Amino acid sequence: MNAKLRIYMAGPLGFSEAGRHFYNSVLVPFVKSLGYEVLDPWGLTDARKIEAVQRMPYGPEKREAWRTLNREMGATNRAAIDEAHGVIAILDGTDVDSGTAAEIGYAFARGKRIVGYRGDFRLSADNEGGTVNLQVEFFIHESGGTIVNRYEDLGPSLRPLRAP
Repeated sequence: MNAKLRIYMAGPLGFSEAGRHFYNSVLVPFVKSLGYEVLDPWGLTDARKIEAVQRMPYGPEKREAWRTLNREMGATNRAAIDEAHGVIAILDGTDVDSGTAAEIGYAFARGKRIVGYRGDFRLSADNEGGTVNLQVEFFIHESGGTIVNRYEDLGPSLRPLRAP
């Protein structure tokens, strides 16, 4: 039996209560229902480590604790992208989240197929010819991926990952 293909989920939805609800209740279960293993950067770091730093009093010790944890989280996410077969990048917002854009660039450099999901109807491109930032869009398309505006359309866009 073949192992499940792994999909890294890049995006900023974990920063807000509404975003977390959609991400955890709709988007991640949907991708799992397509038969993929989801590599979720929001769950890769032990939440107790984050909570411990958040509880620290303001000051230089907290700042240093964040710097250490940030480096750990960044390295963990990089390793997950390396392990993934493909990436789904959530492109919602008035501009693509900077962390998501960085993950797209890294995934492209590592030869990963990237599929963008933009359920946000606001204009976000550099000009009338694009959907989002032109460099982000370039990397997605050059990876062999596409940008969809309905999460239900992710399945067909990911299907080429299953090709031999």
